[in-house]
Amino acid sequence: MKKTVNTEGAPKPLGPYSQAVRAGKLLFISGQLPIDPKEGKITARDITGQTVQVMENIKAIMQTAGYDFSEVVQTNVYLSSMALFSEFNSAYAKYFNKDFPARATVGTQLAAGVLIEISMVAYKE
Repeated sequence: MKKTVNTEGAPKPLGPYSQAVRAGKLLFISGQLPIDPKEGKITARDITGQTVQVMENIKAIMQTAGYDFSEVVQTNVYLSSMALFSEFNSAYAKYFNKDFPARATVGTQLAAGVLIEISMVAYKE
């Protein structure tokens, strides 16, 4: 069974997609940008602040669906420059205690002002 997940604690989708979709025991979280859901815009300008905002957006989505970071099995990270990797990695690591998820991290061109986008898949037994 497929069920969409949406919360006011994360930015509204910018297109025809859901914040997340739950399919059985899996939760597929759409790529999240560092948009502050209260302000409706990007407020953080550095990679650490943008990473924290993205992770907080994902946290809100997961909480709404009944998941947490311990259940994340896979992450895709898109950075505007791989030169940001070390700072991103430090902020990202604070959201996981152990048993880190599988991850792909790539450098790519992102929308103006956006340094990062992250999508995740979580599994709940």
